[in-house]
Amino acid sequence: MTPKSGWYSQFPAPIPVPKGEPLVTLRDAGAYITRLPRDQHDSVAWQAAMHVLIQAADHGGPIEFARLGMVQALNPKPEPVYHSAKNDPVWRNNRKLARDR
Repeated sequence: MTPKSGWYSQFPAPIPVPKGEPLVTLRDAGAYITRLPRDQHDSVAWQAAMHVLIQAADHGGPIEFARLGMVQALNPKPEPVYHSAKNDPVWRNNRKLARDR
C-alpha cells in the first residue's frame, strides 16, 4: 500500500478542529472521532462521518464525501425553531384573496 492510499489519503484541504491540529488524512479524522466522548461519538452526525470515512479508506469511496461528513459533524446545524401561527401579525391572519371578498 502506498503512503497516499487507504487511511493515509489526504483531504483536498485540511479540516480545522476547535482544539488541536487540523485533520489532514483520513487516519487523523478517524482518530479524532474515536477520541470523542461516548455520547457525542454515538450521535447520528458522527456515525455518518465515520461511515463515509470507512467507505473512502477501505472501499475507495470519494474523499470529498468523507471531508463533507467531517465538516458537517464538526459544525452541526442548529435545531429548527418552529413558528406558531398564533404569533403571526394581524395583517397576515385577516388577509383574503380578492375572489373571497
